[in-house]
Parts: sequence; structure tokens; C-alpha cells
Amino acid sequence: MAYNSPALNVMTAAARKAGRPLVRDFNELENLQISMKGPADFVTHADKRTEHILIEELSKARPGYGFLGEEGGVVEGKDATHRFIIDPIDGTTNFMHGVPHFAISIGLEREGKLIAGVVYNPVTDDLYTAEKGHGAYLNNRRLRVAGRKDLPQSLIATGLPWLGREDGMNRAMVETAAVLGATSGIRRFGSASLDMAFVAAGRFDGFWERGLYPWDVAAGIVLVREAGGVVSDMDGGADMLTGGSLLTSNEHLHPQLLKLLKEAGA
Repeated sequence: MAYNSPALNVMTAAARKAGRPLVRDFNELENLQISMKGPADFVTHADKRTEHILIEELSKARPGYGFLGEEGGVVEGKDATHRFIIDPIDGTTNFMHGVPHFAISIGLEREGKLIAGVVYNPVTDDLYTAEKGHGAYLNNRRLRVAGRKDLPQSLIATGLPWLGREDGMNRAMVETAAVLGATSGIRRFGSASLDMAFVAAGRFDGFWERGLYPWDVAAGIVLVREAGGVVSDMDGGADMLTGGSLLTSNEHLHPQLLKLLKEAGA
């Protein structure tokens, strides 16, 4: 049985409440009010409402906490030691195209350190939770990263640049080619938080991506760490939240992937 602190219970309840109308919108995509934020980067009525529900519910239970969100940016709280990092729909493009692979992502920081994470796919009702020192869970089932030790048997996930974010395209293609040539395959599913949750669950053996934001990875970092995995930036350091890059795997494959990707970009 998963250990749920009061804070994690608050996060879980907020994710579930925000997820219910999101499922209704997903089933009636033609009724969404869509506005453009940039090429291939849509802001929907559902996205905005989901963030509003999350902030409202989390603030009721933890009124002093601050927020960092994809839509709302930084909201300072009276309690400067705690901050929620939220992504109302991680995988917006999937959502808009009727692909049921997206998630509500909530991370919690205390004094700048990530201590809890929730990743929730409301369509499949898969709830990933983790709290520092208490393990990672999927629907109350304990998670553990896969134990594979050799790259040729591994399945690795990634994210790739798209229209409007072409700066890293060439580098991404070089890195992808290197990983394709060394593993059993690559998957690009379009939701960093779920990719990391899949690593925590042992479905993927690793994940890497550049051009990430804190709300993309905050919850996933806690999940993977609590499932026994290793998380770093693409230089092998610990600047995942602000550095924009992330690599995660198990203790055996992480150094191999880091070396492979560094050599590919050399």
C-alpha cells in the first residue's frame, strides 16, 4: 500500500478533480475553444480551466504555497519554502488530436528540493505517485525501474523538437541516430511526465530530452528517483529543472547512455 502524506493526498485529490472535466472535453474535442499560442503549441479552454482547478484546490489546502505553472508562470506564496510545479496538460498536442496519452503533472518543492510528485492520466485513470523516502506507486502498486544492464536490449524514449522549436533539430537527429544504433528501439510518445512515469514503472529503460521546462519534469524526477532510477541533466549534473535537459535510466544504463549521447554531440 502506498504511503500518502497529507500533502500527497491533497495533490492526488486536485489531480483527480481537474481530470474529470478534462475527460469530458477529450470526448468532445469539437466543442473546445482553441486559441493559438505559437506554431503547434495550442492553448485550449481545457488547459486553462485545468490549471485554474489545480491552483484553486491546492490553494484551499495549502494557502501559503507558491506556484510555477506552464500557463500561469510564477505565483509567489506567503510560505517561501514550498512551491507546487504544475502542468495542466502535459501532452497538449496528443490531447488535441484525440490521442489518450497526456497527463496532469504536479510536483512539490520544499526549500528548493523536490519532495513529491503526481502524474495522472485521466483517460486511463492511471495515477502515479511518489514521495521522497517512501517509494513510487502506480494505482497503489509499488514501482521499480527495469533492471536491464545492456543497451542492445533496452527500449528508450525521447522527445523531439517540432515546428517553432527547430533550434535543436540537428542535434536531436544526431542523438536519435546514435541511440537507434545502440538499442532495441526508440519511442516518442509526446508527454515527458508520462515518459518518466514509464521509466519508473519499468516500461521504458530510459528517457532523454532537451528543451524541457520545470513543469515538464518536476513530478517525473521524484517518480524515477523513488523507483530506484538515476536522473541527471545531459552533462551528468543535477540541473534538470532549470538547465532544460534531462536523462534518466537505471544505474546500469544511465552512464552508458550519457557517454553515448555526449559522443554523438561531440
